[in-house]
Amino acid sequence: MTRNDLAPPTETTLILRLTELTAAVARLAAAPTAAELELKCFTPEEAAAILGKTTNWVVENIQDGRIPHTYVGKSPRMTAAHIRWVQAQGERVPNRYAKPVAA
Repeated sequence: MTRNDLAPPTETTLILRLTELTAAVARLAAAPTAAELELKCFTPEEAAAILGKTTNWVVENIQDGRIPHTYVGKSPRMTAAHIRWVQAQGERVPNRYAKPVAA
């Protein structure tokens, strides 16, 4: 298909595209900044979504004291630093005695 075979967009198509673009810009403007995320305390549900775990996993590990957390009143919360700590604990470096990968 060549460029000449394409029909020019109609007014309706352009309006729909403009509406979609406006909605996308509004979503980006509403997104929290990095500084706001640093100050936010995440619920176990939010932390689980970020970590890719279940809410039950997060709650059980908080109750057993295996992951860092804080309390807001009686509700457990995790800060961005707590979530980064959990992510860093899962990091594994290659074993220096492992077989080299064949080229």
